[in-house]
Amino acid sequence: MPNTAEPTISKATLDDRESITELIAASARGLGKDDYPPEEIEAALGGVWGVDTQLIKDQTYFLVHVDGRLAACGGWSYRRTLFGSDGEAERDPAELDPSSDPARIRAFFVHPDFARRGIGSLLLKVCEAEARKAGFKALSLGATLPGQRLYAVHGFVAQETIAHDLGNGKTTPVIPMIKVLTD
Repeated sequence: MPNTAEPTISKATLDDRESITELIAASARGLGKDDYPPEEIEAALGGVWGVDTQLIKDQTYFLVHVDGRLAACGGWSYRRTLFGSDGEAERDPAELDPSSDPARIRAFFVHPDFARRGIGSLLLKVCEAEARKAGFKALSLGATLPGQRLYAVHGFVAQETIAHDLGNGKTTPVIPMIKVLTD
């Protein structure tokens, strides 16, 4: 589907939860199919890949629309939680210290119809700029396998992969990544 309009970026609201959930599912199923078996995708959609309303409430979660369609979502955070949706038990809402902690890049998903068109990169630049404005000097994230490729292109360095428990004996890899912001 060709882009006929420039992408527009806006802050997500709690009213956007349903459309974000639909986008996350389409992204995971469409862009994750070469990296994950279907049962792992479905298990991850039940918890780790989902909406994090804290990001929305903090006004650090963004939506990208193209031609009136939701093309991507993603954000950044000044809280300790590295990844995961509202359904994850291991969440830490404590605030980070910008002088010593990296801000978090969080919950990036691109609709398959808009993949590889620079929309994820555009959104990442917006989040980096926002975190920098808040005083952060580094960024960290927990990447999916497809997401790792995007982040690596933008200077993020992978750390040791975590096998995240999805329940029912299933795990999914999460790749912690970090980037030092330069002036």
